Amino acid sequence: MLESLIEPLQYSFMQRSLIIAILVGLICAVVGSYLMVQRLALLGDAISHSVLPGLAIAFILGANIFIGAFMAGVISTMAIAFIKTRSPIKEDAAMGIVFSAFFALGITLITIIQKSNKIDLNHFLFGNILGVTFDEVWDTAIIAAIILFVVGLLYKELLFYTFDPLGAQAAGLPVNILNFGLMLLIALTIVASMKAVGVILVLALLITPGATAYLLVKRLHQMMILGAGIGIVSSISGMYLSYFYNLPSGPAIVLVASVFFILALLFSPNYGIFTQKNFNLGQSSLWRELKQLFR
Repeated sequence: MLESLIEPLQYSFMQRSLIIAILVGLICAVVGSYLMVQRLALLGDAISHSVLPGLAIAFILGANIFIGAFMAGVISTMAIAFIKTRSPIKEDAAMGIVFSAFFALGITLITIIQKSNKIDLNHFLFGNILGVTFDEVWDTAIIAAIILFVVGLLYKELLFYTFDPLGAQAAGLPVNILNFGLMLLIALTIVASMKAVGVILVLALLITPGATAYLLVKRLHQMMILGAGIGIVSSISGMYLSYFYNLPSGPAIVLVASVFFILALLFSPNYGIFTQKNFNLGQSSLWRELKQLFR
């Protein structure tokens, strides 16, 4: 057993991949907790898909693709805010419009690039954590440090704003700045996670560990800590499954996180389907609906 755990660590690419996996699992859970509490999962989806044109343009210009992706994420959040404030369009519709437009532009640019360059950019869609370089590890570590520092510095303000935006505004907090700052944190988290799980699956890693913790604990800081633990364990377990069973790394990480969520959904002490008081499978509404469906 111990030899199986140590075996992958003899390879430098696995060492780099595990470091990235731990960092991504940590920051995704911390930032994703705010998305869970504010019910803004669609925002994470919108920003994650909106970074594609930025990384494609950065590649064309020969610039750092992380910077390009981050700038595209910032522009997308500004576009969502502009549509929301300057028109009767609701925020969820604005997210859908921006998300689809940016994603379509990104796919188009990537297709154009691949026609003239023999290079595969599809790993930004689905992740390629086994191919990370030492410089990318440092980039991810710096981004993770910035995210954790900002969250720690503004924890009380973000906590107040997250649970009571109107109360925070009445108390004199700069709610617009806090909202935009939270969007920047989401964009940074997505940029840091691109190599690990890709922009397609990053939403799952942003939401699933936080959602799992949401079913198990009641306070935000507890959700962050437990969610970070779940995210890290899911990332490491996914990497080992990928190594031993030749599975794609990003999807393996997400599948492990999903298994944790299903277990919490079924057996959470307070919200579990099978642990709620007076639960009776034969009398449950779900069971009645299933029987009615298959009659």
